[in-house]
Amino acid sequence: MAGFLSGVKRLYLTIYNWTVFVGWLQVFYLAVKTLKESGHEHVYSAVEKPLLLAQSAAVLEIIHGLVGLVRSPVSATLPQIGSRLYVTWGILWSFPEVRTHVLVSSLVISWSITEIIRYSFFGTKEALGSAPSWLLWLRYSTFLLLYPSGITSEVGLIYIALPYIKESGKYSVLMPNKWNFSFDDYYAALSVLGVYVPGSPHMYTYMLGQRKKALSKSKKE
Repeated sequence: MAGFLSGVKRLYLTIYNWTVFVGWLQVFYLAVKTLKESGHEHVYSAVEKPLLLAQSAAVLEIIHGLVGLVRSPVSATLPQIGSRLYVTWGILWSFPEVRTHVLVSSLVISWSITEIIRYSFFGTKEALGSAPSWLLWLRYSTFLLLYPSGITSEVGLIYIALPYIKESGKYSVLMPNKWNFSFDDYYAALSVLGVYVPGSPHMYTYMLGQRKKALSKSKKE
């Protein structure tokens, strides 16, 4: 019975990883194609649907960690996925004014390359039991450049959206109301920016540690 459940788990994770891989591959292809043919102003409109689907699918990774399907700590997974979902839905989807900025292109390309490598690595590992050394190296090395470029794009887009967030008050809840509750989306965005300051170096250091551990283990094997 345990062997059967293990097989079902591996099959599910294989299908999940390769399905999301296809989504990010589509995002990357459309982004590069649009950049070449139409310019950065049109990148978001070209990638919107696959981007929303592929990034939203990452919510399942939090659930995977919570129920023990994967060993990744939720404490590391949650802030990464949460920040990306905020930028995807709370900034890009919510405020069209920022969609034509060049940072959207750097964001989408940084995210998509990272995820194409990551999902193909885990998809191969689940399907075959291991991944080739070159894919392992890419999985734990490309973030050295792509994480800073992605984070810079995220922070930049949130900052650019601040005037539009403040002016629209789209998600703000003002007093008085029947719930006796208030929420200011503008100050929430400022708070998110504040979290990026200590959070980004911490996450980068964590990933450096994961890289050292993973590559050292592969050399021993």
